[in-house]
Amino acid sequence: MDPNPIELIFLGTGTSHGVPMIGCHCPVCRSDDPRDRRNRASAAVRAADGWVILIDAPPELRLAAVACGLERVDAICFTHAHADHIMGLDDVRRFNDISGATIDCYSDAGTRRRLREVFGYAEVSYEAAPTYRPSLRFGLIDSPRAICGLEVIPVPLLHGNQPVLGFRIGNMAYCTDCSEIPPASWDLLRGLELLVLDALRHTPHPTHFNLAGALEVVGRLRPGRTLLTHITHELGHRATSESLPENVALAFDGLRLAVGP
Repeated sequence: MDPNPIELIFLGTGTSHGVPMIGCHCPVCRSDDPRDRRNRASAAVRAADGWVILIDAPPELRLAAVACGLERVDAICFTHAHADHIMGLDDVRRFNDISGATIDCYSDAGTRRRLREVFGYAEVSYEAAPTYRPSLRFGLIDSPRAICGLEVIPVPLLHGNQPVLGFRIGNMAYCTDCSEIPPASWDLLRGLELLVLDALRHTPHPTHFNLAGALEVVGRLRPGRTLLTHITHELGHRATSESLPENVALAFDGLRLAVGP
């Protein structure tokens, strides 16, 4: 596995509604702070040799890739199959054209089944795929495996009652859309340099950690740094940031950082 640092790029940090939200005139939705403008949640992990793993494919994928200068995707890992995490998948056809290759997609069995229902037309080789459709291979990840030269460890989580996946890559773990960490998964999240964690809003929610719940997880795991994602308009960037403990911050769209091996 690659012993060098990876780069994490936040393509989106918002909830399923995005921020600003349609028809909302709250201070955050009307904010001039660019950190309060949030695409649906997604990230890219770039290995030292340039290979890129995309985590989820939200509806704004094309816009986010252009804004962040993302011009390469070699594999995709899906946390789950909700619309705000898969409905930009057709846009990866441009990455097929750039690489000239089929893109491998990794998920649990339920997500793979849903991806095949919605995007079955894309499960073809690149040679057989005209430019109007992506070329994808849908595979499973139910144990650690090498993807793009990096060891990717699936971390089972709960999104309400729905099983979903987080992913640990080196000393970074990406855990969006979760409200509970099952007992067997805590050890998979020990010793992190960076934890990316769902923190939807202040008020409780049945399928997401709220801010207080996320901070309880941080207190138990004690990662070197935590960045919070999947954020509603209830959490304004500046005001919320001023209230957070040391080494905890809100992520924002376009944020890039290096994470050590």
